[in-house]
Amino acid sequence: MSTDVLPWLEYRWVFDFPTGMFRAVLERLRGTPARLEELARGVPTATLTRHESGKWSAQQHAGHLWTVERLWHVRIGEYLQGATELTAADMGNRATDAAAYNERPMSDILAGFRTARSEMLAMLDCLTLNAAARVARHPRLDRPLRLVDMCYFAAEHDDHHLAVIRGLLR
Repeated sequence: MSTDVLPWLEYRWVFDFPTGMFRAVLERLRGTPARLEELARGVPTATLTRHESGKWSAQQHAGHLWTVERLWHVRIGEYLQGATELTAADMGNRATDAAAYNERPMSDILAGFRTARSEMLAMLDCLTLNAAARVARHPRLDRPLRLVDMCYFAAEHDDHHLAVIRGLLR
């Protein structure tokens, strides 16, 4: 049941693309709820919630995407307020674990994620490329990131968890 997806903390990052890619990156973010819904469609609850000891189920990975939306919202606000450093992520994933996603209907998780992502995109869609070029220091990566880079990072995080979910559902 394990997957061969590279662990998230082993990803390496290069943010050398033009700020003009901002709208395309937003399209990736916009598509995640539909891709997640497609992955989960018709899958029995027992399969969605199946997990190895100490590992998350597919449903918990989906819930994690919803949980992390709060961090993305906070960080976008920090960029817009001119912060020089972004809020650190909860690397222990306490909020995801505490949410008991395996005890909740997948439909609630999917709807909650879709709503939260729509709210995030509403914050981003109205921004100019100058706003997308604003810079703040990412605490874990210990380097400056433009807002467009943080959005790309979020899209990669989405894709990472979608790949893990697909592997768990095989």
